[in-house]
Formats: sequence, C-alpha cells, structure tokens
Amino acid sequence: MKHTITILSLLITMLTFSQSTIDGKVKDTNGLPIIGANVYLEGTYDGGTTNENGAFSFATNETGTQTLIVSYLSYETFTMAGDIKYMKALQIKLREDVNTLDAVVISAGTFSAGDNSKVSVLNALDVVTTASALGDFVGALQTLPGTTTVAEDGRLFVRGGDADETQIFIDGIRVFTPYSPTTNNTPTRGRYSPFLFDGITFSTGGYSAEYGQALSSVLLLNTIDEPDQNKTDIAIMTVGGGVGHTKKWERSSLSVNTSYINLAPYIALFPDRNDWEKPFESASGEAVFRQKFDKGLLKLYTAFDASNFELIQEDINNAEGVHFKLNNKNLYFNGLYQGLLNDVWSVSGGMSYTYGNTKIGVVDSDIKDIENSIHAKLKFKRHFSNRLKLYFGVDYFATDFNERYEDDATPQVNYGFDNNIAAAFAEADVFFSKNVAMKLGVRAEYSALFEDATVSPRLSLAYKTSDKSQLSLAYGQFYQNPSNDILKFEQDLKAQNTSHYILNYQYNADGKIFRAEAYYKNYNSLIKYDTDFASFDSNYYNSGYGFARGLDLFWRDNKTFKNLDYWLSYSYLDTERDYKNYPDSARPNFANTHNISVVGKYWIEDWKSQVGMSYGFASGRTYTNPNQEGFLNSKTKSYNSLSLNWAYLVSQQKILYVSVNNVLGFKNINGYQYSNTPDMNGNFARRSLQPAADQFFFVGFFWTISEKGTDNQLDKL
Repeated sequence: MKHTITILSLLITMLTFSQSTIDGKVKDTNGLPIIGANVYLEGTYDGGTTNENGAFSFATNETGTQTLIVSYLSYETFTMAGDIKYMKALQIKLREDVNTLDAVVISAGTFSAGDNSKVSVLNALDVVTTASALGDFVGALQTLPGTTTVAEDGRLFVRGGDADETQIFIDGIRVFTPYSPTTNNTPTRGRYSPFLFDGITFSTGGYSAEYGQALSSVLLLNTIDEPDQNKTDIAIMTVGGGVGHTKKWERSSLSVNTSYINLAPYIALFPDRNDWEKPFESASGEAVFRQKFDKGLLKLYTAFDASNFELIQEDINNAEGVHFKLNNKNLYFNGLYQGLLNDVWSVSGGMSYTYGNTKIGVVDSDIKDIENSIHAKLKFKRHFSNRLKLYFGVDYFATDFNERYEDDATPQVNYGFDNNIAAAFAEADVFFSKNVAMKLGVRAEYSALFEDATVSPRLSLAYKTSDKSQLSLAYGQFYQNPSNDILKFEQDLKAQNTSHYILNYQYNADGKIFRAEAYYKNYNSLIKYDTDFASFDSNYYNSGYGFARGLDLFWRDNKTFKNLDYWLSYSYLDTERDYKNYPDSARPNFANTHNISVVGKYWIEDWKSQVGMSYGFASGRTYTNPNQEGFLNSKTKSYNSLSLNWAYLVSQQKILYVSVNNVLGFKNINGYQYSNTPDMNGNFARRSLQPAADQFFFVGFFWTISEKGTDNQLDKL
C-alpha cells in the first residue's frame, strides 16, 4: 500500500512539473479590460476565458511551439505563435473588427441597393414598385437626389452633367448602348429587365478608380449569383407580354426572359400628338447562365432586342410635319469569372461585346450606323487583413463606329472612327479603425486615337461620428472621350475632364436613412463647335469649360408608420458651361435648379394590395427666345407629375398591377420650337414642345409558377 501511494505521488509530481501555465491580460486599444474573451491553444482543448480584469490563466501539457488564439465578438482575432515557456504575463490588445455591420462605410457620392449592401437606400423591389418608374431601373433612380428631370429624354442626367456623362456597367463590364432608341420628345427606357439583377450601385460622383470614361456618374448592375428556386414568370400587359423561366441544377442555373411590345392597340385607344404610321414595336430576349466551381463562379449574360417605328411629328416650319422612321437591332454579351486563387488572392475577369445596327430616316435623308464595341477587364484583389485590401487591374476599350449618310441631293458619304483605350488602375481600402476608413486609388488611360495619356487620382475618406452617423469626403479626377456624334466627324481632339469634390453626411437608424451631400464639379476641355449642330463641316475644339455645384438631401423611413414605406429627395443645382455651340457660358437647357421627389408605398392587408404614389417636381429649364436678347434667356414653367399604382395579390402567385403616370394631367412643357423666319412685326412664332401624351395608363397581370413560393408576397412583382 505504501508503495502504491508513493508511486501515485511521484506520478502526480511528475505531471505537475511537466505542465506549463499560460497567463496574461486582454485589453482593447484604449486599455480597457475585455471580459469573456476566449483564449486557447489552437488544435487543443486547453484554454480559458478572461475575468472582469481581462486576466486569463490556464495550464497545458503541450510543449514547444504552439499557436495561441484570442477571440471576442466584434474584435479582430489575435494570433500568436511561439514557444509555450515564453507565454507568461502576456499583454494582449484586441482591435475592433472593421467588418462588423456598425463599421464605417465609404459612401460619399454613392447610393447602394441590394442584399449585399450594408446601407441600402433602395432595394431591388423598389425598381418595379415605384409608381413613376414603370419597371425601368433608370426611372426608379430618377427619384433619387442628384438626378435632373428631363422628361422628354428618359436617360440619367446627374449633377449638371449631360446624359452621355453617365456610364452603365453590368457585373463590372461596360454597356455601350444601354438605352432603347426613340424619337424627339419621347423618353427612352433602359434595355434590360430589372428581374435579373439583385444589386444596384449608383455613384453620383467620386467613384472607384476601377471605372473610367464617365465624367459624372456610373451605374453598376449586378446579376443574380444564384437563383433561389425553379420558376416561370408570365406577364400579360396592355402594351405586350413576356415570359421568363429559371432552371437550377446542382452547380449551375439558367434564367431566360423574352418580351414583346406593340403600342398599336394602346395608341388606338389613347391617341397622342404624333401621327403614327407604324407605332413602336419591339421584341427582346435576355439570358443568364451561371456555373459554380469549387473556388469560383462563371456568369454569361446576353441580351438582344429589335425595335422599329415610323411617324410624322409636328414642326412649325413644315406644315406637313417631319417624317421620321427608325429600325434598330442591338446585341450585348457579357462574360465574367470571379474566384479565389488562395487564402489571400482573388481574381475576376470578363469581357463584353456590343453590336448596334441603327437605320434612321428623316424626311429624305437615310442614315445607317453600325457600332462594334468591346470592353475587357482583369482585376486582382490582395487581402492583407481586414484593415487593408489592395485591388489592381487593367482594362481595354475598343470601338469601331461607321455611319453611312445619303439623301436626294447628296451621294453616299461615310463617316466613322476606330478608338482603342488601354487603362490600368490600382486602389486600396484602408481601415484605420472601425470608425475611420480610406479608399485611395489612381487610374491611368492611354487613347490610341488621340495618342494621349491621362492620370486620374481618386480619394475617399469616411469617419463614423456616432453609432448611427458618419461623415465622408471624396475627391477625384475623371476623363471621358467625346461621344460618337463628335468623333465620327473629327478625331483630332483630346479627352474631356472634370474634378469632383464631395462632402457627405449620413444617418442610418433602424428603418430610417438620412443623407445630405454637398458637391462641386469643375469641367475642362469640353467639346465646342461653330455650327448649329455637330456636322461634317463644323470646326471642333477642346476649349469648353464649366462648373456644377449643389446640395442633395434624402430621407427614407419604413418604420414610423405601420405598413408605410416612403422616401423624400431634394436637389439644388447651380451650374453653367460653355460647350457645343454656346456663344457664352450659360445654364444648359437640361439643368433644373430644384428637383423634388416624393415616393410612398402602403400595404393594405384587408385588400391584399399595395398602393403607391410618386410625385415629381422640377423648376423650369432654360431655352433661347429669339424675340428677346441673349442666349438661353428664358425658362419653361415648372414640371409637375403625380403617378399612382396599385398591386393586387390575386393569389400567392398571381398579381394584378395597374399604374397611371401623371394622373392629374399636368400640361408639362419641355421647351419651344421657333419659326425660322420672323413675321411682319419681326417676331418669331413658336410652338410648345409637350410630351407626346399627357398621361400613360398601364395594366399588367403577372403570374409566377414556382416550387417553393416566397415569404414576401410582393416579391412576385
């Protein structure tokens, strides 16, 4: 018995002497103890937690080099590798995790939408349920501050910039012809269905160095990475119809949409101011194929549409009107791969191809435009830590544009150009803490057409002022080549440029968002010419200049009132420019001083319905009255439009949708056309340029056949 006790005592003594004790304290960067942090040796069961003083101590039988792990919620995990015998009286500081939801977000000049955004001002459903948008993502974005109401155009005019200054990208790859063709005084629409996208980023200024060839703004559309189920969508509308289908396999999926639009029956019921010989007709289709790999995702997107129409428009100088016809075919292809190379490196690369074939007839003139454009991009990301990420890459733009012109008095004449732009970019995201972040980048471009290189620095800073608010600053230089309408006549030019300065304040509480943003833009090297319109016999110069400054305000609230979601936006814009054929610097005729949007959506449970409204106001726009002295010397009356919509849930998978644009029938005037010659009193007669129709009625029936249904009834829209 004595021998047994002696042996056990010796064993216990040996085990005691073979154990090591690891101890220390865990604090935050301010020196305050962290209570309840987990401290352990990687790959073992040895460890403990910190007490009220941040202290920890535990024993281990491990020897030699080991890895100590310290983790706590909302803090970066601490890792220490070393010999066990030196892990004594450790003083460990944990830094706040900059990836938490309450961390600072660089937001100056950017509106984000979608499930992947920390702060969303819009979501994907807003695109199709905003009363005035009529299912067009551009129409929904026009309710945000920073945009200007140009009702007869339909494209995005951002912060004193022309519509050509905003570029659209799908999955990071450029779209060269994003809008459907149209005629004078009739707004265009975006070509692409919002149902295929789950993320939208609208940058009104100060955007990433990854994107170029845009003076004012970029709109980034991201296609859905993975659909949630197999389904079929059927749409029957007053202006046409459509069908879509999504099929999922284990590692891949395919979504297909087709639609047909014909305005002939609609115009027969609701005639407008145009004399239509062939009302607008279009057929379109889209497809997205997705293939998942072990460490990556391949997405192939393609869209095709064909449209045509023919009409006679009123003209004060031609009693018989102006005959106009158009036939357009457009193909867009986009392929993107993104994946991981290892734990710290990732890569994405893709290419887009655009083919546009447009035939236009104006009176006795025939014009045929053919465009072939390519954008290729390769981007790498190096993840050093949660606090430092580096992005760099290259991209390449190529455009081959040809125009054939002929009329009764002119033999066939050809115009066109080939343009190639090579670019490289680098950008770093630096998080100094959970409250302070910086994005620093630079973009360099070389234009083979101009034989000229440009360098564009970009900088954004963000500081979190409280748990719910932050300040952001942004600066950037941006370059863009002249448009096709200029380059087809003259190539001895250089890129136009602008500088952006932005100050942003953002408040984000539960269900409430407030944004206030002030900005200043300085334009240089804008294109000028010495004729009434850009023409083959014009002289072109890069001597134009201008500025734009203003204030944008945005408020959204979906919590204060039960079942009510609404947002308000206001923009103030002060701008002048001397470009095109302007004799002096003046406010351009597309710029409103004041723009206001009010959007509301209310769910009525007893009626199984959502009713919505959208009101838009814009102050008058400038125009030149030849009966008075000066250039752009007068203003139109203010623009007003109230739109209503109603969505009725017939069943879990069927929705009846009705909308009316400009329900009160405001007589909006977009400008005036004056006679070429004065009357006997020396006055020039005029006619008002009004929308082709004062109101637009839309009725649609949407039916989704799906496997699992959805928790959100309005997702069917």
